[in-house]
Amino acid sequence: MSETTLFEDLTYDRVIDLAEQALGERCTNRCRPLNSYINRVYEIELESGEMVVAKFFRPGRWSREALIDEQIFLFALQDADVPVIPPLGNSPQEALHDANGMSYAIYPKKGGRICDEPTEEEWKQLGRLIGRAHQVGAAGEAPHRITMHPRESTEYQLQYIMESGEVDAQWEHHYEDVADQILDRIDPYFEDVGMIRIHGDLHPQNVIYRPDEAFFLIDFDDMAMGPAVQDIWMLLPGRVVDARRELNLFLSGYELFREFEDSELKLIEPLRAMRFIHYTAWCVHQAEDGGAERLATDWGTPGYWRQSVEELRTQLTEIDDDGGDS
Repeated sequence: MSETTLFEDLTYDRVIDLAEQALGERCTNRCRPLNSYINRVYEIELESGEMVVAKFFRPGRWSREALIDEQIFLFALQDADVPVIPPLGNSPQEALHDANGMSYAIYPKKGGRICDEPTEEEWKQLGRLIGRAHQVGAAGEAPHRITMHPRESTEYQLQYIMESGEVDAQWEHHYEDVADQILDRIDPYFEDVGMIRIHGDLHPQNVIYRPDEAFFLIDFDDMAMGPAVQDIWMLLPGRVVDARRELNLFLSGYELFREFEDSELKLIEPLRAMRFIHYTAWCVHQAEDGGAERLATDWGTPGYWRQSVEELRTQLTEIDDDGGDS
């Protein structure tokens, strides 16, 4: 059975068998799927009563070496007492299991709540947390992960979109034209920008609060090499001009552990544009992978692509209006 076939045909019995092989412990029959857009994730009960979470990584998305880069980062963060949830295992390599070429990992289950409206003190706590995480991130590299740069990750994603055949013919030229304009415009912004290991997808849903343990960072599936500000802007309640108070509180905590280059603020609107293209590439991949039900109901229609072009044009205007001065 190939890795792709095994992934698509995962049954509860197979999930339990693989968890028992990985942990060397017996499981009960309690196994339920959890929401995941890309991977297959299951909550499993061990005979001891402990609950664990098994994540089966979608074949073809990341190489095994790239997945190990993620685990190395998680173990390094844990060793530095940064609140994260690494997989069970004695080392990054041991924690990443293999079943006929399909990679999977088992994590301890840790619940928590999303903190979507932080208080002033919580903004400072978040800043301290991300500052500590970036201190660890800057001390190593992830050679098999993408680098968040317009001429690396985003140019590749745009090429993937345009070659997919998913773009409506009426809007194909318009989409490529405005995306190329954005890449040309923002490329100089990234000159001499330091790239470190970052979470990469740090929106509020990927930060959970656990009573008596403060904040935890979760879901490092999109970790990358990138500018530090990528792990900041998505946490803000709006654009910088409307969220200066929250940003200042955050940075007051962040800079206790790591200096923040104010010049990186000019990257926020370019990074937002890059995320638009990244999201479209993700949608194309889902459509090609038979996951169209996870997409918008109008996916692929002329109206969908017209809106995508309009969003990119609006973001290009935002970049020009910002002028690099956030």
